[in-house]
Amino acid sequence: MLENYLPVLLFMSVGLIIGVVMIALGFVLGPQRPDSEKLSAYECGFEAFEDSRMKFDVRYYLVAILFILFDLEIAFLFPWAVVLEKIGIFGWVAMLVFLAILVVGFIYEWKKGALEWE
Repeated sequence: MLENYLPVLLFMSVGLIIGVVMIALGFVLGPQRPDSEKLSAYECGFEAFEDSRMKFDVRYYLVAILFILFDLEIAFLFPWAVVLEKIGIFGWVAMLVFLAILVVGFIYEWKKGALEWE
């Protein structure tokens, strides 16, 4: 039974070894000439306006959470589409209900202004 996992383990090991070797070669062979200009924070050519550890606006987190939420829900469509012929009309109706709930949630968030940045 464990011999079935040998190709996966071998693939992961070779990938890890190649990744570590490439990073090590870049570190060893690359030029190491740091100066104050290279070590400074880069912000579009301007000096930094504030501390880099400033707090983000709550709207940034809200949009990110909503994106993840709706993106993960849409990911359920792919397995459903693969087995659509096998699950029949019940699966089709269940997905329509799921999508209707998703659309209602999206419209609610849109009306509440959660997707507005300014």
